[in-house]
Amino acid sequence: MAPAWLRRFAAAIIALALLGGGYAFVLAQVSGERGIAPTASSSDVEVRGIEVDERGDNAEDAREKAWRKAQREAWSRVDGPPVSDGQLASMVSSIVIQRERIGPKRYIATLGVIFDRQRAARYLGGASTARSSAPMLLIPVTASAGAYTTFEVRNPWQRAWAEFNPGTSRIDYVRPTGAGGDSLLLTYGQTGRRSRAWWRSTLDQFGAADALTPIARLEYQFPGGPVTGTFTTRYGPDSRVLETFELTAESPAQLPAMLGQAVERMDATYEAALASGKLQPDPTLRIGGSGDLDPAIARLIEVGRAIQAREAAARAAAAAANNPAGTEQPGVPGPPPATTSNFVVQFATPDASAFDAALSGVRGAGGVRGLSVTSTAIGGTSVMSVSYAGSLDQLAAALRARGFAVNQGANALAISR
Repeated sequence: MAPAWLRRFAAAIIALALLGGGYAFVLAQVSGERGIAPTASSSDVEVRGIEVDERGDNAEDAREKAWRKAQREAWSRVDGPPVSDGQLASMVSSIVIQRERIGPKRYIATLGVIFDRQRAARYLGGASTARSSAPMLLIPVTASAGAYTTFEVRNPWQRAWAEFNPGTSRIDYVRPTGAGGDSLLLTYGQTGRRSRAWWRSTLDQFGAADALTPIARLEYQFPGGPVTGTFTTRYGPDSRVLETFELTAESPAQLPAMLGQAVERMDATYEAALASGKLQPDPTLRIGGSGDLDPAIARLIEVGRAIQAREAAARAAAAAANNPAGTEQPGVPGPPPATTSNFVVQFATPDASAFDAALSGVRGAGGVRGLSVTSTAIGGTSVMSVSYAGSLDQLAAALRARGFAVNQGANALAISR
């Protein structure tokens, strides 16, 4: 049998190998080309998908005619009043070439026209296009061949939303790039979670008030053949459905155009839902202030507060019974109030239920004045900042009383169950 020191050495080597393998696995999950940054995020007025086919004396003349025609058609699409070609050209900030074919005397293309917001505002007005929604976290989901993906790999649906210009939309989209940890945090499985604590933590990281989940289910008939897309417009942590519709692309080459059309229609659906009052931030995602909560939830909060008040009164009565009047020494001051300090607490979160249980357990510990999650890692170790009326030793004791296994370090704790 091997000596004890050799067995310990072998165990340490195995642990280091497993740790290195786990690090390499996590690194592989977030490395590579995953993110697509939004390519159009200005408030300018953009019109895409304008088909032009013009002839001229030469290729340059045909292109100039086609671009002027595209500008006029784009202006009519945004309901602009009659203006001269010179005025129209002064308001155009750029021409986007989506697809083009150039001949000796012919120009065929699909173009996009972007009008400068400041120059066009006096003709178009700005009130109708002003944003009025709360910040909405956008999580586009692609379903194809039985696989559901968001930001794990670059995909056409993610690119379609990245290329969408929300400048004229009333929806304030928060569009993650998908780079770094986004591919781990914002997965299709996460969009199905109902945990409000998880959603609050995630939305806080992106500065959003609620979430939008547009889903594109793509079915390829055969290689190089038609592509059928079923699009479902969802919103909120409960994944409520607003609309479902279908579009068809004649070939994979037509897929980007179909997805762009779907994005435009989904944006219109979200705007209609906002106008009708449906697209409002879920009140259960708000921390503090129950005035806008559902009456049933508000009633539960009131009952809980009433129970806490009764328990506090009972404890005060018991303390008064144990310390009758007149037994106190006059002139002897009572103990000073405990100072409130912030401590870092790391907690294991193998799944969402463990995440919620840890937050609830820490909140229920005596002396805890509040907490905020600073890092979320489902399947790993998350971090919270705890405001506690007492010392770190007292906080560790309070958490042990709540059933946690506590490891104490320098101004920080690590807890698990």
